[in-house]
Amino acid sequence: MKTYQGIILDAFSRRQFKGEIAVENGKIIRVEEKKHDNERYILPGLVDAHVHIESSMTVPSVFARMAVARGTVAVVSDPHEIANVMGEEGIDYMLEDSRKAPLKIFFGVPSCVPATPFESAGAVLDSDAVDRLLARKELYYLSEMMNFPGVISEFPEVMAKLESAKKYGKVVDGHAPGLRGADLQKYVSAGISTDHECFTYEEAVEKIKLGMKILIREGSSARNFETLYLLIDEYSESVMLCTDDSHPDTLINEGHIDKLIRRGQEKGLDIYNLIQAAVINPVEHYGLNVGMLREGDSADFIIVDDLKSFNVLSTFIDGDCVYNEGNVLFPMEKISAKNVFNRSKISIEDVKLAMPPADKNREQIRKIRVIVAQDGELITGQELVLPKVEKGNLVSDPDRDILKLVVLSRYRNDPIQIGFIKNIGLKKGAIASSIAHDSHNIIAVGVTDKDIIEAVNRLVENRGGIVVGTTEHLLDLPLDVSGLMSTRSGEEVASRYELLNAEARRLGTSLESPFMTLAFMSLLVIPELKLGDKGLFDVTKFEFVELFVNE
Repeated sequence: MKTYQGIILDAFSRRQFKGEIAVENGKIIRVEEKKHDNERYILPGLVDAHVHIESSMTVPSVFARMAVARGTVAVVSDPHEIANVMGEEGIDYMLEDSRKAPLKIFFGVPSCVPATPFESAGAVLDSDAVDRLLARKELYYLSEMMNFPGVISEFPEVMAKLESAKKYGKVVDGHAPGLRGADLQKYVSAGISTDHECFTYEEAVEKIKLGMKILIREGSSARNFETLYLLIDEYSESVMLCTDDSHPDTLINEGHIDKLIRRGQEKGLDIYNLIQAAVINPVEHYGLNVGMLREGDSADFIIVDDLKSFNVLSTFIDGDCVYNEGNVLFPMEKISAKNVFNRSKISIEDVKLAMPPADKNREQIRKIRVIVAQDGELITGQELVLPKVEKGNLVSDPDRDILKLVVLSRYRNDPIQIGFIKNIGLKKGAIASSIAHDSHNIIAVGVTDKDIIEAVNRLVENRGGIVVGTTEHLLDLPLDVSGLMSTRSGEEVASRYELLNAEARRLGTSLESPFMTLAFMSLLVIPELKLGDKGLFDVTKFEFVELFVNE
């Protein structure tokens, strides 16, 4: 038996007291008040209620090392990204690697692989596959149902997946940005219980009043805490905290769920409501085997210096100290790499786009639809603008911050799709990535066609990853696991990623997270205008649209 003394924060009785906890065989066998001189705080370990581990660009066992250092003892994880590349084999890879580390990772079954029928993915998880996966005990829930039009229209394949979740008694996560009114009511009535895509306070309140749990997201790109934090005190039983997508430098330098505890207190939020959102609500909603600092619970707890600074000194999982004062206390085991990447190099002719001839029957001005990116948001706008044309071909116009954007399949040598995007900010060079939600094809943006093809071809050489730079000077981060994750340590990946970020800023971008922002410009389920590997897509209309518009 081991004992630990400190100021115990009891999230259920909502009180603090000097006391001692006793741990034996991985369980808390006693919590009692006791006088002592220890001023450290003992709290239940933190839970990320929704995260794609793949977005850390590290495998689960490496992600675990970064998470426990921030007081996280458990995460609810959707292996949607690797499933889009490798299907069930990818899910099994995540499960197998997660067993190498003590972090409690509760994986779900991806509900939308591919996210839409309007893009090419490396795999398809149909309703039969989803049913088979949901029957497995180590898979805990049906992951975010992004196809909300399919739910509203009662597509048979979508409804069959929802029925499977009901059959196995597993909760269903939602994903419905901007959905309101009667359509939202129908979506909720289908049994969908959460949403992490709210970008206005009013939308979140409407969803809460219909019975949904709102996951307040603060990741590397999508950051909604500032908009939604008041919900934590106003609807304490209906909110959770999550990161969704968090890059390694964010995890190491800024923190994980612990940073939201700090920010919440800076906003004047009640510490008990914050702990309820960060621990109690996700544990109870998903039925997680995670202790909450009660007698008989698993000994999953953290020790912090004080509540305001919330510096995590130690993290315990099942009674074992897995992190202590700067040191992760479990080894990094050997990691295998798996990938699917079947793209050949491209030429400058592949990314040329000729201006179509004018209609001879009437005078007209031929404009193009331009994606308008928004820093810190996954949603986009769109504008109609006159393109820049050189020698009969459409080219990037960095003076107006309108750059050529290309998306091409990583799974086969299909034609390249070309669009234009505003607010990336590059003045020189290009960025290319095989992290391109959700099918993870190749996406690239650049100032010149030559910059674009050089970046893409380096990516092809590496069989996935991130590339940034000019034709003369390219920096890369190879990602040898499905073009999404590296087998290197979190510190190595974070350091390299920071170099790439610095290079992107040197080339002109002012985006908080340029690679993450770019990665979502091909996500065809978040409004308004996106570019997939089959063409330009208007998400509000849920249909392909032409690049050119006659006015």
